[in-house]
Amino acid sequence: MGSTSIPVAEVSSLTEPYWSGLDEGELRFQHCDQCGNAWLPAREECPRCLHAAWTWQVASGGGRLVSWVIYHRAYHEAFAERLPYNVALIELDEGPRLLSNLIDGPPHADPRIDQPVRLVVQHEGPLALTGFELQHGT
Repeated sequence: MGSTSIPVAEVSSLTEPYWSGLDEGELRFQHCDQCGNAWLPAREECPRCLHAAWTWQVASGGGRLVSWVIYHRAYHEAFAERLPYNVALIELDEGPRLLSNLIDGPPHADPRIDQPVRLVVQHEGPLALTGFELQHGT
């Protein structure tokens, strides 16, 4: 029988600012010094202009829901007890997109495309992970 612990990300010198930021309660993304592009996940160069000079910036925590899916099958046994669970594509106010979860989302709520969301850093074992709350009435 396999492990039921949640898969853990490998932290490297490149990704360490992202993970330490989450541990400190903030979401960090990279920003290109050349063209102004912002992105996640971390990489050595800007995905738009390939310039290698960039800085880490802190996200405001706001964003919008681009899309989501509800999983009814666990593709890793660590997630079997969470079924059904959602995976959401979030666009941060600053531009980068990331895959995360709606912590109050489906199957418990009925989200809509472009609905505002707000970052909630969640701790699960040794990991700090992103989650997003749907913002209602906006």
